[in-house]
Amino acid sequence: MPFDLPFSSKTPPLIGLDIGSSSVKLVELSQSIGGALRLERYAIETLPRGAVVDGNIDKIDVVAEAVRRAWRRAGGRIKSVALALPASAVITKRIALPANLREEELEMQVESEANQYIPFALDEVSLDFQVLGPIANAPDDVEVLIAASRKEKVEDRMAVVQAAGLKPVIVDVESYAMRGALERLIAQLPSGGEGLVIAVFYVGANTTSVTVLHDGEAIYEREQPFGGQQLTGDIARAYGIPAEEAEQKKRSGDLPANYENEVLRPFIDTAATEITRALQFFFTSTPYTRVDQLMLAGGSAVLTGLAEALMERAQVPTSVISPFKGMEISPGVREKQLRLDAPALLTPCGLAMRRFD
Repeated sequence: MPFDLPFSSKTPPLIGLDIGSSSVKLVELSQSIGGALRLERYAIETLPRGAVVDGNIDKIDVVAEAVRRAWRRAGGRIKSVALALPASAVITKRIALPANLREEELEMQVESEANQYIPFALDEVSLDFQVLGPIANAPDDVEVLIAASRKEKVEDRMAVVQAAGLKPVIVDVESYAMRGALERLIAQLPSGGEGLVIAVFYVGANTTSVTVLHDGEAIYEREQPFGGQQLTGDIARAYGIPAEEAEQKKRSGDLPANYENEVLRPFIDTAATEITRALQFFFTSTPYTRVDQLMLAGGSAVLTGLAEALMERAQVPTSVISPFKGMEISPGVREKQLRLDAPALLTPCGLAMRRFD
């Protein structure tokens, strides 16, 4: 995947770290000799407003301190980190190149091709590529994925990890990391999910993203400005409290008796409307006319009534997903808390899985 940094051993211990707009999340996995994955530990640490804005790290020291707190709270000893850039910060392009090129020739060809697609000078970008495999109708060619990002975007994230006392070893792309975790879940469906059109909605703090998958391929991706911070704002206005306090009360459930009817339900209705509207965009902009399954993820996915409201509106089976389904869980992990947190941990789980690639 994009922006790999040198690795020493085959499967070095590795932490998956997700730096979001409202929190940092880390996950550590292990694998038994038989191949079974196990969640060893995880942690989520909230970020103050303004620390990360639109995927840009504005306060490196503040974010680094949050990462350090999360790492300590998780109780791990591993310092090697896989982290990711938001998809909006990365330009990706699939190209065809001759299959018989040597590594050095491939690199030169990739740089030459990248010049056509990247609106920056090559010395201003971090560039990487991955050979995806042969092309069915062109046996002499291979498909190559090029990924490029402005160097400062990569360097800011690496600076956060280093300032937290940890070591960045992989920089990936959030959407690819999330997809890695999703592929494992889809493989657990009947017939490995073959033939199914699956729409995954990740309801984050400020944005909701949709990825539609069909037979292992992402056939549609879109992001819209709607997320859990809107509910935080609704709570703050309804009860006349600061946003930070509203966020804390939302997470702890410490809210008045009228919260569910007067604040939560209107938000659930709005969320269901936004998601069904996104499905309509999918239908009108692709040849597809059906979705077989909806999967909900993100911090707001677990809100009471959201999955049910969406299933009723869309008339499609809907579930809240956990990237740890089918994994062993370490005795040190509080499973009751994990059920609430797991839907928000797709990206760091996918990053932690890079250890076993």
